Amino acid sequence: MNTSEAIRKRRSIRKYKEGVVIPRKDIETILEAAMMAPSARNTRPWEFVVVESREGKEKIMEIQPYTGMLKTASAAIIVCGLPEVQKEANCSEFWPEDCGAAIENILLQALELGYGTCWCGFYPVEDRVKALKEAFDLKSVPLAVVALGVPDEEPAARGYFDPEKVRYI
Repeated sequence: MNTSEAIRKRRSIRKYKEGVVIPRKDIETILEAAMMAPSARNTRPWEFVVVESREGKEKIMEIQPYTGMLKTASAAIIVCGLPEVQKEANCSEFWPEDCGAAIENILLQALELGYGTCWCGFYPVEDRVKALKEAFDLKSVPLAVVALGVPDEEPAARGYFDPEKVRYI
């Protein structure tokens, strides 16, 4: 699958085949792709928490009401930002954008490996961020959770090119 195909084939998956264990090698390949994302001054202001336990996924679902797909997902990847890394590097705080680029790499790499994903936001909703930090003893800022598993649905594409959103100068 080439990049153009992956971009156009990617979907937010909300139903997964239950009981599938994702091999550690595949998770590491997905996280390696995340860490290949660009970041301001190559600060790499991210860290990742892989949640595979049912209890851990249930904690996430209790905190964020739009993460119900974790009930059948094999894993959840908590993508956390490290704002202090960019402060120390004397660059502006672009960690949310940098983590967003890492998340997109997660989505595309997972697709190539045959997995489905769904990007669920947490930051900047303060009560959700605080609750997730407490639930998983995080020192960093949880930006998002990505559900990961083998898809049990094939939703239609929702994205499309809209020339009205483009201006040439």
